[in-house]
Amino acid sequence: MYAAVIRMRTTGAEHLDVLIVGAGLSGIGAACHLERRCPDRSYAVLEARGAIGGTWDLFRYPGIRSDSDMHTLGYSFRPWQDTQVIADGPSILRYVRETADAYGVTERIRFHRRVVGADWSSAQARWRVRAECTDTGETVELTASFLLVCSGYYRYDQGYVPDFPGREEFAGQIVHPQHWPEDLDHAGQRVVVIGSGATAITLVPAMADTAAHVTMLQRSPSYVVSLPAEDRIAGALRRRLPAMLAYQAVRAKNVALMTLSYQLSRRYPKAARAVIRKGLARQLPAEFDIDKHFRPHYDPWDQRLCVCPDGDLFQALRSGKASVVTDRIDRFTERGIRLQSGQELEADVIVTATGLRLLALGGARLTVDGAEVDLHQHLTYKGLMLDGVPNLALCIGYTNASWTLKCDLTCEYVCRLLNHMSAEGYAQAMPALDRGRVTARPLLNLDSGYIRRSLAEFPQQGSESPWRLRQNYALDAVALRMGKLEDGVLQLSRLNPASETAAAQAAEPVLA
Repeated sequence: MYAAVIRMRTTGAEHLDVLIVGAGLSGIGAACHLERRCPDRSYAVLEARGAIGGTWDLFRYPGIRSDSDMHTLGYSFRPWQDTQVIADGPSILRYVRETADAYGVTERIRFHRRVVGADWSSAQARWRVRAECTDTGETVELTASFLLVCSGYYRYDQGYVPDFPGREEFAGQIVHPQHWPEDLDHAGQRVVVIGSGATAITLVPAMADTAAHVTMLQRSPSYVVSLPAEDRIAGALRRRLPAMLAYQAVRAKNVALMTLSYQLSRRYPKAARAVIRKGLARQLPAEFDIDKHFRPHYDPWDQRLCVCPDGDLFQALRSGKASVVTDRIDRFTERGIRLQSGQELEADVIVTATGLRLLALGGARLTVDGAEVDLHQHLTYKGLMLDGVPNLALCIGYTNASWTLKCDLTCEYVCRLLNHMSAEGYAQAMPALDRGRVTARPLLNLDSGYIRRSLAEFPQQGSESPWRLRQNYALDAVALRMGKLEDGVLQLSRLNPASETAAAQAAEPVLA
C-alpha cells in the first residue's frame, strides 16, 4: 500500500489505501481510529449528504435523544464530558463534529458522494468504487485497497409509513419524524403520534409541553423503562479522576450493567417482565391500565427496550397532557383517525412514528471479479466481514447495547488487520466459509417489524463462531482485540508476481 494519495495514470481514478463510506457516528469513529492506529495510510470518507453526523444531523424532530448512555455510545478514545448521559441530539451532533475536527478527519470527508457500486479485482487487489455526486448528478470513480462501510442499515431518504386508508381526507398536517418540517408549530394543537417505539416515546413528552394534548396511538405496546438523565457516579468520578480514567471506569460499569440486564432478561423473562412492570406501577397513576398499554406480547429484548430519561413520558401521562390509546386504525378521517373500536381521535397534527426502512450498504452493489454479490447468501465473519468478499468490513452495532461499542471494536480490528497485512506483505484478506459445517441464521436478532421486513436484503450470521454474532461486548473485545488474525478462516494472500507487475504498470503512482 502507498502511504500517500495516488492517482491512476491509465484511468485518472484516485487511489487510496482505505475508503470509508459514511460520515456518521461510526464513519467518523473509523476515520479517527485510522488516524490513531494507521497514520501512514491514505484514506477518505465519502458522505452522501452535505454534513457530518448521519442520524444525528438528519433527525430534527422535537426531543430527539440517544436511547443508550453516552459513556457507551461515545467513542472509546474520546470522553463524553457532558453531565447528560441520555443526551439530546444536538449535543451528540456537536460531540461527533468536535471529534472529527480534533483528529483532523473533517478535511478528509468528500461530501455529496453516494457510493452506488464497488467492484473487486483479485488481479489488482483493489476495489473500484463508483460514487454519485448528489449535488451535480455526476459519477466519480476511485480505487481503494480496503473498503470500510459505515453507512448504518436504514434508508436516509425515506422512512416507513403504512398505507393508511383515507389519508388524503385528513384536513390537518401529517409528518414523519425522519422528515420533520422546520416550520411546524404544534403549540396549542391536538397531536396524535402513531407508534410505540423509541421515536414515539421521545416525541410524546417533548410535544406535550406546548401542545393542547398529545395522544400516543399504538397497535401494540413496547417495554418502556425509566433511567436517570444524569449519572451521579460519573459526576463523582470526574471530580476525582483524570477525564479519560473516569470515562473508562464509567464505561466499564455501564457495559457490565447492560450485559447483566440483557442476560438476566433473556434467561428469566418472567422475572424481567415483573421488574419492568413494578417500575411502571411506581410512576403511573393507580387507575392506569398498565397491562393494556405497557405489557407487550413478547419477552424483553425480543425487541429493543425504550428508555425515557427521568420518566419524562410518565410525567406527561400523569399530568394529563398526554394519553395512550391501544387500538388499531380503521381509517383517517377529515378530523383525525377512526379506530376499529369505533372511537375517533380528533387531531390537528398526525405524526407517523411508524418506523424505518432498512438499506444494506447504503444501497451500493458489489461485485467480486465480475460476479455480483448477493448479500443474503453471505455470512458475516466476526460480525464485520463477509465470506468470499475480500478486503471489505462493515460497521454493524449491537442490538442489545450501544451501537458504538461494536463499531469501536470493528475499527480496532480493521486497523490491526491492515497493519498486519502491511507488515507481512499481504494484499488480500478474505474469510472462507465451510458451508457444510455452518447453518445460516438471520443477521439481526430482533423481532421488530422494520427488521422482519428487510432481513432478506441483508447478510446472515452463522450457527457457530466465528460466523455467529454473540451480542456480547466482553467476548467480542477479547476476540477482536487479542484473537489470532491468521485463524485458519481468514485467508490472507499476496499478489502473484504477474499480477503485481500488471497492477504496478496500470497504477504508476503520482503523488497528489
